Amino acid sequence: MGALLKVEGPQSFDELYGEYGPGVVRLCRLLLRDPQEAQDVSQEVLVKLFREQLSRPALAWQGWLRRVTINACRDRRRSAWWRSWRTPSTEQFEESRMVSRDATPEQAVIGLETRRQLWSAFRRLSGRQREVFALRHVQGLSTIEVAETLGMTEGSVKQHLFRAVRQLRATLGGVR
Repeated sequence: MGALLKVEGPQSFDELYGEYGPGVVRLCRLLLRDPQEAQDVSQEVLVKLFREQLSRPALAWQGWLRRVTINACRDRRRSAWWRSWRTPSTEQFEESRMVSRDATPEQAVIGLETRRQLWSAFRRLSGRQREVFALRHVQGLSTIEVAETLGMTEGSVKQHLFRAVRQLRATLGGVR
């Protein structure tokens, strides 16, 4: 999602998914607990993109795609069905089970535990703090871009980001 989406002519769904799917899925996985939910929401977002690019091919899509992804994740978190279905889970993202081929068993255990602590601390942030942190530090957006994407003031983004970082530091104090 970091690249600017320029549609010369209508693209097929497979082309859009191949090019922008990984970024949408990554953002969804950061904002939702369940990897399957992230896949479902990312599919919905990419279907919306496919439909919109057919009707409005000259639109600047980068900001639109981020906003639609965030809103879809918010909607999923708010839905009563999702809240009742979701149970407190200790399941980690698949990446947390992957280790480097060169890692020793000790490094693998330390890496897995560190990732668990990071994800646990990240999940304790408020929804707004997770969104701001993910857009700023994971997606690499500027503070102004985060503010525009979330419809917030730049000062509010800075405040949420400061609180998120402070909470993560307090929670992860001993993690290196």
